[in-house]
Amino acid sequence: MSISTKIRMAAPAVGSALALALMFAVTSAPQAMALETIKQGEFVGENKHITTGTVTIQKDGDRTLVILGPKFSLDGAPDPRLGFSKNGQYDPTTTFTKLKSLNGIQVYELPKNITPAEYDKFVLWCEKFDVSLGSAILK
Repeated sequence: MSISTKIRMAAPAVGSALALALMFAVTSAPQAMALETIKQGEFVGENKHITTGTVTIQKDGDRTLVILGPKFSLDGAPDPRLGFSKNGQYDPTTTFTKLKSLNGIQVYELPKNITPAEYDKFVLWCEKFDVSLGSAILK
C-alpha cells in the first residue's frame, strides 16, 4: 500500500480528531475563563447525618452556578433540598431545588432572585423533617 493511500485512509480519523479538538478549544476555553468564584465552603454533617465534600458558587456570565465537588457525599435523607442560611437561621425562601444525587459532582443554576453574598452558609435541608442534613460555611 502506498503512502498516499495510507494518508487517505487515515485522513477521516485525523480530520475528526482535529475537528473535535478544535471544537473543545473553541467552546471550553471561553467558558473556563468566564467563571468567577464568589464563595466556597466545606460541608459538615448535622443532626446525625454524614455530609462531606465542598460547594463552590461561581458566576458564569449572567448565571450563578452552585457546584458540589467530586468528593461530595450525603448519607441519605427522604427529601434533601438545597438552600442558604444566615446567622444560624435557614431561609426557606432560598430553597431552590432537590438534590440530584447523594454523591459526586453536581451543578445547579441558582435562580436570579437568590443573592449568595447575603448568606453565610449553604445548606442541605430535609423538607420532610424540617431539619438541616449538613451545611458549609461560605467564605
